[in-house]
This record gives sequence, C-alpha cells and structure tokens, in this order.
Amino acid sequence: MPEYVIYDVTVSLLTPLHIGTGRDLLHQYDYAIHNGKTWRINEDALLDAQDVDDPRLVAQLAQRPPVELLNKSDFQEGSPFFRYVLRGTPRSSAEGAQLKEQIKDAYDRPYLPGSSLKGALRTAIAWYGWGQGRFRPEISRLGRSRKWAAVDYERQLLGKNPNHDLLRALQVGDSDSVDGSALMVLNARVLNRIGKLSGAPVEMEAIRPDTSFRLRMKLDRALFSDWAKHGGLNLAGASWLLQLGDVVQAHSTDRIQRELAWFKQMKGMERVVGFYQQLANVAPRLGGRRFLVELGWGTGWQSKTFGSRLQADQRFMERIIDDYRLARGRRQQGDPFPKSRRAAVAFRRDPRGSVSETPASPLGWALVEMKERKA
Repeated sequence: MPEYVIYDVTVSLLTPLHIGTGRDLLHQYDYAIHNGKTWRINEDALLDAQDVDDPRLVAQLAQRPPVELLNKSDFQEGSPFFRYVLRGTPRSSAEGAQLKEQIKDAYDRPYLPGSSLKGALRTAIAWYGWGQGRFRPEISRLGRSRKWAAVDYERQLLGKNPNHDLLRALQVGDSDSVDGSALMVLNARVLNRIGKLSGAPVEMEAIRPDTSFRLRMKLDRALFSDWAKHGGLNLAGASWLLQLGDVVQAHSTDRIQRELAWFKQMKGMERVVGFYQQLANVAPRLGGRRFLVELGWGTGWQSKTFGSRLQADQRFMERIIDDYRLARGRRQQGDPFPKSRRAAVAFRRDPRGSVSETPASPLGWALVEMKERKA
C-alpha cells in the first residue's frame, strides 16, 4: 500500500457561491452599473489616462468618484478602465451602495480556496464522528466563547491538538483559477419561517452555478502506519478519511432532508423546494468518490456546526441559544432555531420602479468528484 494517495478533484457548483475577502466595494467608486452589467473600475488606469501634470489637480481628481471620469463609450469589454465585468446588477444603484467582494487571484480570476473545502469536510467528518461515538450534548463540556464552544468535543473526535489532528492527514490545495466570466452579481435575502423576505438585501460578487474548479487532495496514509504509532502519533478516525465520500454524503443527506422539510412549509418556495427535491432524489446514488457539500457564505448555522446533533436535545438547545445569544430578534422558548434561511433571489423592477423578488435557490451547494491518481 502506498504511503499516500493523491486525488484529482472536481468541484462543480450547483448554486451560487460567495467566499468573501471581507471588503465591501462601493458603487461609483469601485464599480459602475451600465447596460445591465456591473463594471469593476480600474482606478489607477483611469487616473493615468487623465494626462494631468499638476499634482494638485491629480489630488482633486482622486477625491472624485471615479465613475465621473468615465464616458459611455468607455464601457466596452476589454477596456483598460475596467478590471472585469460581472453579469447582472445590484438592486441598489445609490452612490456608495455596497457589494461584497469575492476572493480572486492576483489577476482577478476566481478560485476555490482549499481551506474553504477542507473546513466543510471537517464539519461533516466531526458530525459523522459524533454519531459513531454516540455522544450526548452536555453543557459542562462547552467553552465560554461562542466561537470555540465545542472545542472539547472536536478534540475528542479529531485529536487533542494540531499535531494529533485527524485532518493533518488530508491536504487540500487551492483550485486552479477560472475565467472572470464565471463571476456574477448575487442578490441574497433572509427568509423567515413564514416565507417572507426580511432584513436588508445583501448584494455580493459570486461565482455562477455550473462553474467547475479543479484541485488536488492528498491523503497521507503514512500517518496511520505502525511507524507513526511507534513515534507516538495515534490519529483516531482513519476510516473516516478512507471513506471520505460516504462520510460527507451522510452529513449532506441529513442537511438536504431537513432543508427540504423547512422550505416545504412555505408558500412561494417552489424553486427552492424543487432544487432540494432533486438533491434528495440523487443523494442515494452518491457516496464513494462522489458527494455533495455546502461551501461559503450563507449556508447557515447548521452547516458549520454539529447542527442536528445538538438539536436532538431540545433542553440543551434552549440553554445554548440563551447562553450564547444565538437568536436574533424576538424569540419564544420552543420556537424553531434557526428561524430563518438565506437564499439567492431573482428581482424585477417594473416601469414605475417597484421591485418584486422571488426566492431562487439556496447558496453554496456543490458536487465533489474524486479520481485517484495512478502511480
């Protein structure tokens, strides 16, 4: 048996994906809206094109919104005044409206960070391990920090420290970059438990469905060998990595069934319900080298925690919701948690300027396919 296995991995997006940089782009300063598209401004090229020698005038130009330096004739694909162009436009066209920036490489090409995929795999493995170990949620085992509340459970499941962590044996590289044409403008909203849109719209750069990323994963089997054990390294859960597809798909199937049930309760969710029904139909045929996973922004509390494992004990859930202030807004004891979901919405503006919105899809679902590289 070789000491390691290398997999060539394809990650195909089924719904829009946003993985942010933490920066908000501003309308008329960082981007412009024209002819049904969103144009990311190249401010340096714009200023250089002014051909102004007086430093004071250059400083004055730099204080103006860059969009004021553009002419209609400048809005052409390939223009040096734009870094890239996105399909679609944000809902808001006000000066200073914000658009969350998508992570990209140095050439403005989107890619999938290996850390994002590995984080999703880690959550699924921990969720699966909880079920295998038949753990029970206990308040006494939780940390005081909301962010690190479950660290004691994680250490028991995956390893006592980074040197002894199960995921040390799985290396996930960044994907190859894809063309900027894969970018789109995503309009997202919060849906409450009666199906109404609530809160302010969240607008962002995102990667379109049907985009595929290619990357490499390496499973280091040597870390599970007798040699490693003699050296004091005894990683638990080796079988979970060796059966990675089945493990992750078990978590995804649980998520799909719960989300399908949640959206079925509401009116006007036909497109979202239809999507989850398709996933539910195909899920039994997955596993092994093909599995579904949730990535990035907007996938919710349940996708990034032990989720349904904790919700199995209603008294425990009520306690942590209160102790860690997990709920937003008014909430009565016994109300469902989480009480809302985020979804991509399609919007239309009529001639009078009124906007209608339709929930279109959840966020961040992808199909992962692994192919073992032959020696």
